[in-house]
Order: sequence, then C-alpha cells, then structure tokens
Amino acid sequence: MSRLDRLKMEKVEPKHWRQFNELLRYVFQVTKKDLQTVGWEEREIALAKLPVLEQADVLGWFDGEKLISQVAIYPFQVNIYGRTFEMGGLTGVGTYPEYANLGLMNKLIWQALADMKERKQSICYLYPYSLPFYRKKGWEIISDKMTFEIKDYQLPKVKKVSGYVDRLNTEHSDVKTVYQLFSRRRHVAMIRNNLAWEEFWRWELDELTAAVYYDRSHQPQGYLLYWISQDVLHVKEMIYMNEEARNGLWNFISAHFSMVTKVVGNIFTNDPLAFWLEDGDIKETIAPYFMARIVDVKQFIEQFPFRAPGTDIHMTMKVDDPILEWNQGIYTLQVSAVGQGQLVPSEEQPDVIVTIQTLTTMLLGYKRPSYLAAIGRLSCNELTVEILENLIERETPYFSDYF
Repeated sequence: MSRLDRLKMEKVEPKHWRQFNELLRYVFQVTKKDLQTVGWEEREIALAKLPVLEQADVLGWFDGEKLISQVAIYPFQVNIYGRTFEMGGLTGVGTYPEYANLGLMNKLIWQALADMKERKQSICYLYPYSLPFYRKKGWEIISDKMTFEIKDYQLPKVKKVSGYVDRLNTEHSDVKTVYQLFSRRRHVAMIRNNLAWEEFWRWELDELTAAVYYDRSHQPQGYLLYWISQDVLHVKEMIYMNEEARNGLWNFISAHFSMVTKVVGNIFTNDPLAFWLEDGDIKETIAPYFMARIVDVKQFIEQFPFRAPGTDIHMTMKVDDPILEWNQGIYTLQVSAVGQGQLVPSEEQPDVIVTIQTLTTMLLGYKRPSYLAAIGRLSCNELTVEILENLIERETPYFSDYF
C-alpha cells in the first residue's frame, strides 16, 4: 500500500486538539518561548483551542491516527452594503512537509468550500500567508491595513467635545455595543459573534485597555483599544460612530503627550490619517490585508444588494473559477429595477468575461469596474463598464479582525 492509499480525509474532533495544536505550531513556527512572551501556558492554549474544534468545521487528512493536514472553517457573518451574509472564515491551513506535493490541501480546500456551499455560506474570507497561492484558488484582496507612527509633538491639539472618555476593562459590555452598531454601518466588516470576539482577543496582552467615548447623553459612541509599552502607545483598534467621538478619542491619546514618545497603530480603511492631522508629516504604510472569494456565485448574486437601477438590466456574463465547477459557466445577470439580482444559465455570447477573483473584489468594492477593465482584469465594452459602475455601491471595505 502506497503512502497516499493510507491517507483518509475526516472531520477533526475535539479529541484531536493536541494534534491540531501541534500541527498549527509547526506550520507557523510558534515556539513555547513565543507563547510565554504573551503570557500563554500550555494548558491555556489547550483550553483556547477546544472552542475552535467544537464550534468550527475542521477537516483533516489522517495517516492512520496521525493528523497530517488540516483546514478550519469558522461560522461567521459579515456586513455587505448593509446586508448580513453568512461567511466561512478559512484558517488553520497546514500540512506537515513530509506530506507536501500530494495534492492534500487542494482536496481539503475544495471539500471545505463544498461544505460552505451546503451551509449557505456564499462567501469565504481568509488572512493570506501567500497571496499567489490563494489567488490561484480563487481568492482576491478585499481590504487593506494601514499602519501609522506619530511622534509626540505631532499629536493633534485638543478639540472641544461635549462628551467624555472612560477607561474600562476590554470586556465591558459597552465595547461590544459600540462595535455591533459600528459593524452594521461598515461595509465588509465582521459582525462579531462570541467566536469572533474570542479570536479577536486570543493572543492579546493583559495590559490592553479600552477607552470608551460617551456623548452628552452618556451613550457610547466609540472606543480605543490600546496599551503602553516602553514609552510607546500602541493602538490595536479605534472605531467611532461620528466625528465628535473621533475627536474625543484623539483628545484622550493626546493627553498622553508627557508619557509617550510616539503613537503607533493600525487603520483598516484607506482614509490617510496624515490629511486629518495638522502636522501630517508622519509615517504611514499600506498593505493588503484580507482576501475573499465567492463560494456560490448564484446564491451570492441573489443576496447581493445592487444599487437600484430604476429599470431592469440584463447582461451575459462568463465566470471562470479555477477550482469550483458549480461557479464556472455563462450566465445572464438579471438585475430588477429595485436592485434584486439573479444569475440564469445562458448560451449567448458573453458581454462580460470575469474570473471569480475579479468578480469578488469588484462586487465588494475594493476595486471599481473601470479600474479592473483598464488593467485587463475585466473584459467588456465601455457601456457595460458604465452599467456595472452604476450597479455597485461606492463604499470602502473595512475589516479589522484576524483569525
């Protein structure tokens, strides 16, 4: 019997937590010293992984009783232009090197996507450790992460606000309340369930603090998650419902002028901080962050909130998908006057030729149809580009989670 014949694909159960953890740590080269640096002991790691195996859909290849390759899918929800979508969060991808080049991961990913289709999770997000690897399998970039560094003398001057900031424990209910309100307004954002919050906090330092901004009616309108280390204030996440909350939170940061030499942090939108600051000569970097792929193109189009065109729209679209045969084909895209979409199989000549990668990033608004057509990622005439531009809302994707 060959090695390949010995292998079997099965669901990874909670009883396999130790092997699940060992494979993750090997693939991502996480050592005991790394974990102890953030205060994690072996028993805590085990307890943290059990909810993943209990709540997520985890598939693996086994060589006898040994787990040698795996992928996990978290049951999440995201906001896409104000509508809630079921999303499969793909993570925990790894194979021991002695089992590489056997096609194991390709089969795991296909099965994971097929299972998502059955569960009506029409879109899948992931954090890419290799952009080319996931692009070949149908994923594309949908969001950016900006980092900034502000010297103490560049901090903004205090602006008058009617509310106030309270420093609270990160688990205070007002933190979740504000985020839930915020995520319902922000396109592409995670609508955090308990598992999403667990992942959001998983490897954080004990020193992390929440600063919540309250308006004059004592209602929470924003928060800052931060810690201070070696004279540096680190911003993990800052969200705000309005400009008053934004100013109030930056007033709080500026109040640390005598305590820190600089402020560093992340912004998960393409709104440069430099333009907002009086002294905008700061260090900012931008990098691709999360990727996504449409799992079931027919279901996704039926759910998708197109901008109401006022009249019925029809165009023929050829969709190419590198691994999912149920997405591949020629369809008529029908969008009603009120923005309800539908894909119907067609044999006509296509007006649009598009890959599932390009379709994903276009519909989620990371790149516009006109730009994608200009760089050759969208094949259609100018009139069709104009129609697509009018059908897709203009909102900047925001995604600040990690799993």
